[in-house]
Amino acid sequence: MNNNNKTKRYVRTITFIPDDMWNEIKNILPDEKPESTIGRPIVPYRKVIDGIMFVLRTGCQWKMLPKDYGSGSTCHRRFQEWRELDIFDRIWTRLLKIYDHRRGIKWSWQSLDSISVKSPLGGAMTGHNPTDRSKLGSKRHILTDKYGIPLSVIITSANTHDVTVAIDTVDSMVLKRSSSQLNDRKKQNLCLDKAYHSKEVEQEIFNRGYIPHIRHRREEKLFHRTHPAARRWVVERTNSWHDNRFRKLFTRYEKKDENYLGLVQLANSLIVYRRIILG
Repeated sequence: MNNNNKTKRYVRTITFIPDDMWNEIKNILPDEKPESTIGRPIVPYRKVIDGIMFVLRTGCQWKMLPKDYGSGSTCHRRFQEWRELDIFDRIWTRLLKIYDHRRGIKWSWQSLDSISVKSPLGGAMTGHNPTDRSKLGSKRHILTDKYGIPLSVIITSANTHDVTVAIDTVDSMVLKRSSSQLNDRKKQNLCLDKAYHSKEVEQEIFNRGYIPHIRHRREEKLFHRTHPAARRWVVERTNSWHDNRFRKLFTRYEKKDENYLGLVQLANSLIVYRRIILG
């Protein structure tokens, strides 16, 4: 096996933070408390991040976190503290800026879609899923660039219609387009499926400098023949990455919607990091 293949396998199965990623984000975290000889030993922030990533990757309960990562309750408490400080959103933004500098975000063709997840414990931003026998669930609404790099995400209840939050999702991009990109409408395309069909939504998308492409799946195949760069499936692939590579996202057990959002933001950060490394 060559070194390139080893790198790909390493990045794909990462459950601890690599040195280069840690060096980029450590200054975003709050100041660490100095070591003390009194009381319980303080768990280093890097080990806490590793523990949070392990839970995110494996989907295990916080209390089942291996002792190698410190106490599960400590990692969960730190996670909630950092989420309240928008740490995971800031990490995602930081890595997106690095990705844009090294690889370049492909703004020309963006894609928007949603996916429903079960929420058996209920909580904020849950509702009866009309496509899953009215079971409680939530929705992840995500916007990606041409290659599936996540640019925006919001959480709603499962009974929220996609068309009602399309503009909110577009407006929630953590990294904004430049003024030159906003003014060049020919290079700003947004692919959506028929769930977003609405004259009001199309107009609002147009007002934000996009050419909207709202098509049924069968129409997409015909459209792709003349516009090969138009690929709405990339956002579906990103949804698949969320569910299959980050098992904590597959079923929402967090009663607080902001906690679930924090996990999604961290997952987005790891997706972006992987693309920085592998291109």
